[in-house]
Amino acid sequence: MANQHGDFVWYELLTTDADAAARFYGAVIGWRSRPAEGSDRGYRLFGIDGTDVAGFMTLPAGAENAGMRPIWLGYVGVENVDAAAARVVQAGGAQPMPPTDIPGVGRLAMLADPQGVLFYVMRGAMDATSTAFSPTERGHCHWNELAARDQTSALAFYADLFGWEKGDAMPMGEMGDYQFITHQGQTIGAMMNRTEGGPPPAWTFYFGVEEIDRAAQAVSENGGTIHYGPAEVPGGVHIIVASDPQGAMFGLVGPRAAFSGR
Repeated sequence: MANQHGDFVWYELLTTDADAAARFYGAVIGWRSRPAEGSDRGYRLFGIDGTDVAGFMTLPAGAENAGMRPIWLGYVGVENVDAAAARVVQAGGAQPMPPTDIPGVGRLAMLADPQGVLFYVMRGAMDATSTAFSPTERGHCHWNELAARDQTSALAFYADLFGWEKGDAMPMGEMGDYQFITHQGQTIGAMMNRTEGGPPPAWTFYFGVEEIDRAAQAVSENGGTIHYGPAEVPGGVHIIVASDPQGAMFGLVGPRAAFSGR
């Protein structure tokens, strides 16, 4: 595994309709989809410009009845999957899927932090460097954002597990700070307190697009729902937060067209 311990290395959509998801994200982000070679679980890949950037599959049997809904999840690379999973459980989290080997892929575990937020840890089988998180490349993830029930304890948990550090912060009034998080000198995302009465604690991943208004239009025209934006954020780019037709939340980030006058 060429990535560092604590790097985001992959993103995955669990959905109720994989074919519909392929059409939707193809129209919105420009991803192409294909079956993952050798997968016996119906696992499929999203890619752009010849590079795989995320995976997707139908929710496992029984998951919906257990209360799981379509969701985007992030994978974080670790040196030792078993040790990381044990630390999460010891800290008050859970392991919905204990450490498991996927031939040709690596060893991984699906975990939940002490506030119930799902994520994966993974040790890849190959030494190739993942570029799924790449803040300058179209179609890749540009930003990882956690809305937590308690931002302070969430930051302490992930800092201890992955070595993440506090960066700058932007005051958000009664919601507290929008706290940037850094890893190995790079800003990888942020954490904030969730909005009262809003969605439960969760990660939201923002994928880069060429032009935010065109992408927002594609979301609406293809059965998705925009919950926020387009809104300008530092750096002169704009974001939207949306859900796909099956209900999975995601974000998009990109510039506005120069000719739009907005």
